[in-house]
Amino acid sequence: MQVSIETISELERRMTVGVPAAVVESAVMARLQEAAGNVRLNGFRKGKIPLKVIKGRYGKGVRQEVVGEVMSKTYYQAIAEQNLKPAGQPRIEPKSLAEGKDLEYIALFEVFPEVTLVDFKELKVEKLVAQVEDETIDKMIETLRQQRQTWEPVTRQSKTKDRLNIDYAGTINGEGFAGGSAQGASLVLGSQRMIDGFEKGLTKKKTGDDVVLELVFPEDYQNKDLAGKPVKFEIKINSVSAPVLPELNEEFFAVFGIDEGGLEAFRKEVAANMERELKNASKAKVKSRVMEQLLAQNKVALPNSLVLGEIGSLRQQALQQFGNGKQSIDPSMLPDELFREQAEKRIALGLILGEVIKSKGLRADPELVKSTIEDIASTYETPEQVVRWYYSNKDQLATVESSVLEDQAFEAILAEAKVKEKRVSYDDVIKPETAKAAK
Repeated sequence: MQVSIETISELERRMTVGVPAAVVESAVMARLQEAAGNVRLNGFRKGKIPLKVIKGRYGKGVRQEVVGEVMSKTYYQAIAEQNLKPAGQPRIEPKSLAEGKDLEYIALFEVFPEVTLVDFKELKVEKLVAQVEDETIDKMIETLRQQRQTWEPVTRQSKTKDRLNIDYAGTINGEGFAGGSAQGASLVLGSQRMIDGFEKGLTKKKTGDDVVLELVFPEDYQNKDLAGKPVKFEIKINSVSAPVLPELNEEFFAVFGIDEGGLEAFRKEVAANMERELKNASKAKVKSRVMEQLLAQNKVALPNSLVLGEIGSLRQQALQQFGNGKQSIDPSMLPDELFREQAEKRIALGLILGEVIKSKGLRADPELVKSTIEDIASTYETPEQVVRWYYSNKDQLATVESSVLEDQAFEAILAEAKVKEKRVSYDDVIKPETAKAAK
């Protein structure tokens, strides 16, 4: 086998491979002889069909099949011999396929880039830290109660946090407009769902009241046709309901899997969940900030084949999310450019972390994998079964191992970086922040 390599660009390679005719013809002949012993043809006994007949009947198809197999096999042999690391599948272009002549083909592909890591001691990272305190737990419990609140009709005047059922019709210069009316709409006062003045105008009203509001759409209203225009709303209040929070009792605790231990056990469970959420949120923000710096300071040439593959994955995820399994969405509605920036960041970060893992000789720590699985399992009613399921499912176990290995890579980076802790509130750690880095 003869192999020559041509560098087209920083990552693109053109590899020409020549395979002696004898190798191909020998493989074709062996395949035909195998067929002669197995096929059945009218007028011939099984295993007694002349090779000439077999070749005439099946030779073209067999040769095509063998040539494909030879090109595939020799391609992988060639890149191994040349110590190449292709990124993605090659594009094969045959040059000579004639029977009796040497097989020759060209393989066009990209290789993985060389990644040179910056000194991690130059990285400066701020880590947010907080504590789960009694006051924070009280606030969370109140939030959980509000999430499960019910509504009770009242005859008093409406006030903030009440839920109103209303019919309304809006007009501009006496004419209705799209989206300006509704029947039986629910509105919680204080939710700021409507334009300024709408909810305030429905405060201190009762069931059965008719209300007329003359308002003005804000200048920056999302519908430019309505922005800045005066509007008149005629509103009928069908009902006023007040929020009713559930009592902190055994029934409420049971919703969260607490069957005994009362309020003390419930608070411990809430605290444990908050600690877990705090830990994950803090880690996620540190990772996000490290990623931003890694991407900024480690410029990496990106194989287009990997970027296109990632774009395809992101598009598929978007299609599933938008379609929600209920309708088909035309993929052409989601062009490559919609996902390119995110795809490039993901590929670049993957290459950088891959080099960190390689240079540090990292392997997924079995104890960390175990603790991660146990942490996931602790949120289920039967954690032991969940743990067994992960260890019996190779794909799921591999996913956890990959996540753990990524975390180990980040920890290796942080061990060298300048990390400054900043003490903040629980809410400051938990609340989302806009990150430029890929996630």
